[in-house]
Amino acid sequence: MVETRKTSMSASPKMAREKLSTTVSSETYQFLQKMVEQGNAANLAEAVDSVVARIRRLENRRRLADATAQYFERLDPKAEADEHELAEGLSAAAGAIDFDTDI
Repeated sequence: MVETRKTSMSASPKMAREKLSTTVSSETYQFLQKMVEQGNAANLAEAVDSVVARIRRLENRRRLADATAQYFERLDPKAEADEHELAEGLSAAAGAIDFDTDI
C-alpha cells in the first residue's frame, strides 16, 4: 500500500514534497542505493525522483513519436509534398552549419 501526505523535506527547500511510504523489491532498493553511493542522487528520495523523471521523459518521447507518426499518416498529398520540400530545405541549410564552430 502506498501512503501519501504533503510534507516539506529539506531535499529541496523551494519545493514541497509528498510523503511516500512503500516497500520495494530488494533489487530495486539495491539499484536506488547504488545511485546514492555513486553520487547520482543525494538520497533515496532523489534517486526515486530521478528514475521516475527518466521514465516520464521516455513516455513523453514515445507519445511525441506516436503523434508525429499519426500526423504524417493523415497528411493529404499536397501537405506531404510541402513537408518534404521543407525538410529538404532544412537539411540543406543544416548541412552548411559547422556545429563545432558556428554554435
